[in-house]
Amino acid sequence: MKKPESFTIDLSNVEGSGEFTCPKCGIKISPDDQTEGTYTILKPVMEGENLERIVLQCKKCMSRIQLTGFGCKQN
Repeated sequence: MKKPESFTIDLSNVEGSGEFTCPKCGIKISPDDQTEGTYTILKPVMEGENLERIVLQCKKCMSRIQLTGFGCKQN
């Protein structure tokens, strides 16, 4: 069985409401879609009490997408 392709999207570079397209198939993925009709949340990855990344799987092409860029780093 072929391993699904994996992509990383830095949400700090995404403008607007956080909507983005799957890098492989182009389907729109929106944080407002809580039905998981377009994607499945595979796992949130925490670093202490902070969300480091979320791993999603696109339901159309089965690609895995790691979302990063949730927090702002302060100097």
